[in-house]
Amino acid sequence: MKKTLVPGIIFMALLIGAGWFVWHKNTAGKNVQNDIAPAAGTQNPAVSVLKLEAETISMEQTLPGRVSAFRQSQVRPQVNGIIIKRLFEEGATVEKGQQLYQIDAARYDAALLSAGADLKSALSLINSIEAKTGRYEDLVKIDAVSRQEYEDVKAQRDQANAAVAIAQAAVKVAQVNLDYTKVYAPISGRIGRSLVTEGALVTASQEQPMAIITQLDPVYVDIQQSGNDAMSLQTQIGSKNVVSVRILMGDDNTLSYPHEGTLKFSEVTIDETTGSINLRAIVPNPDAVLLPGLFVRAILTTGEQEVLLLPQRATTRTPDGDLMVWVINQDNKAHPRPIQATATYKDNWIVSDGLLAGDTVIIEGYQKIKPDTVISPVEWNHSPPPVPENQNHGQKE
Repeated sequence: MKKTLVPGIIFMALLIGAGWFVWHKNTAGKNVQNDIAPAAGTQNPAVSVLKLEAETISMEQTLPGRVSAFRQSQVRPQVNGIIIKRLFEEGATVEKGQQLYQIDAARYDAALLSAGADLKSALSLINSIEAKTGRYEDLVKIDAVSRQEYEDVKAQRDQANAAVAIAQAAVKVAQVNLDYTKVYAPISGRIGRSLVTEGALVTASQEQPMAIITQLDPVYVDIQQSGNDAMSLQTQIGSKNVVSVRILMGDDNTLSYPHEGTLKFSEVTIDETTGSINLRAIVPNPDAVLLPGLFVRAILTTGEQEVLLLPQRATTRTPDGDLMVWVINQDNKAHPRPIQATATYKDNWIVSDGLLAGDTVIIEGYQKIKPDTVISPVEWNHSPPPVPENQNHGQKE
């Protein structure tokens, strides 16, 4: 019985060993193929690249601003009195020299009449003294009157002349005060509400104005710019005589104002409290759309300049906050490079250092590569994908 089992056991062992050998050989071969196949058939990662070229663009700066009136005048009384009439409509447009109020002129009329009477009296006196002086001048020559009497008459004449001059001044003052009872518009513009009513007493020394007139065409736009950027702006402007200014309005500053203005002047000092410098633009406002106090965005066009533009999507930030891009060399090997940008233009950086015209930069796909990775470059297509004709743009039918 034992002799029968031994050959069977040996046969089974040999069979198992042969099966294991065949399995191990096949498995090892597959592993070797798996290890070698990627090396033999490796495909370089495909990325989208762009070869940089210098471009001429119109340089612009967008800055916050606030509208202020071109002219604003506070209408104030020049004499004391009771207002008897208001001669304008609140909120209307008034012209320079238009009468706005009438102050009671009764006592100023009386003062003018009194001053006129004093002047007539002074003129009558001077006429009589002049005649007497003429007679004394002839008499003193023949010693009919003394020299002292002649000198006394001349002194009286001088006093009478002074009295006439005083009376004439009094007439002028009375006339001016009478004229001031009519309150006129000092400038043309839109007048606000009346701050006084008929029957109110006004005085020449009061602090409250009677009304305020604002000239709205054109208007000023006062612009704030950081002091650090002021030198860059001055460099861009250079010797340019006219710097155009466009205005954006609305809650989200997307509404474009139809009239273009010009930069008027720039302050010569920087505000120590805010660190900013003030610029002022003058903007046409024929329809009175821009009202004083309105916050806007001002776009300053400083001229054309040749720059190197880099799409912002091609950049990443280092832990230090610096900008970095991936550049490929002639061997299609990628390597990172730090850059510096002075400003933005649409969705691009304006590169000032780190890149040159002719450099090839990876725009899309740099997330899957490492330094010195050999890549397969594909020219970047920055055009938006076409919209299907049957697309209803999200509108419900």
